[in-house]
Amino acid sequence: MKPAPRSPHSSRFGRLALAVASVAGILLCALIAWPFLGAITWALTLAILFAPLHGAVEKHVRHPNIAALLSTAIVIVVVVVPAAFVVERLITEATSGIQSLQARVEGGELQALLDRYPALAPFGDWIDRQFDLPSMMSAIATWLSNLGAVFVKGSFLQVVEVFITFYLLFYFLRDRLAAKTVIKTWLPLTPPEIEQVFRRVAETVHATVYGTLAVAAVQGTLGGLMFWVLGLPTPLLWGLVMGLLSIVPVLGAFIVWIPAAILLLLDGSWIRALILAAWGGIVVGSIDNVLRPMFVGNRLRLHTIPAFISIIGGLLLFGAPGFILGALAATMTMLLVEFWTRHEAER
Repeated sequence: MKPAPRSPHSSRFGRLALAVASVAGILLCALIAWPFLGAITWALTLAILFAPLHGAVEKHVRHPNIAALLSTAIVIVVVVVPAAFVVERLITEATSGIQSLQARVEGGELQALLDRYPALAPFGDWIDRQFDLPSMMSAIATWLSNLGAVFVKGSFLQVVEVFITFYLLFYFLRDRLAAKTVIKTWLPLTPPEIEQVFRRVAETVHATVYGTLAVAAVQGTLGGLMFWVLGLPTPLLWGLVMGLLSIVPVLGAFIVWIPAAILLLLDGSWIRALILAAWGGIVVGSIDNVLRPMFVGNRLRLHTIPAFISIIGGLLLFGAPGFILGALAATMTMLLVEFWTRHEAER
């Protein structure tokens, strides 16, 4: 009787070759998918955020393709169209305002005001120490102008990325259950641990997005409220601008209230300027330190410092998708370490 033929994977060399080929294949696939990292990240984020909506649509529309297409269309109408209109308007207004302020500062009006009111010298010295106003405003004006041009005209790659994002969103919504089944077969974890992974991913996305939006809404509301109290024009618009800027950790509402305070100084309203500077620096600026740990850090199960570093580091490493990927990397790493220590303790 002939012995059964040996599998090519039964030898140590065969297993090693298979492992090396698998790792090489995974790395190659990662390199191929890298250009689409942004589209994949935002599509996955939208799929998680709008999963309840899609579940409601599926109850009324039984055909999977039609249900996913309808949910994707709703996301586009609810999110993309209003956001595009608001952002375009804000960029236009902000560019006009910063260019006007830049011209007045470079024309020497600020220095003339400080010379006319010596009591404001400490305030002027503080601004000089903290900010290089001409360079800062020039950089902001250039950035806003370029951003506006890119946003209005767009580019082929940006259009393609937006299309791919919603193309992927369609399949993420339609095939989410099948995808979860495949992932369960791949992960070397117990069924309860796999469910915990899925739950933690959803919690991280919700905490990062909704928590950041909540903090931004409070900061924008407080900033716009003070603009209204001080009688500044379009407080609703500038409150919205401050809220949007607060979403980006490296920016913030100070990009609005500092130029506004300088404009008040140039117009001779130094009391209102000081009130706005104090409100912006103390209240609007510090509220982030109070609310962000509550809305983001606590739900991520992270201290404020690692939560902040994960988001900033993600932005620096991955660009805009790092806003989500940084937080996911931190929370998933902590969860996997928790699994590992538990398994080691049970051995």
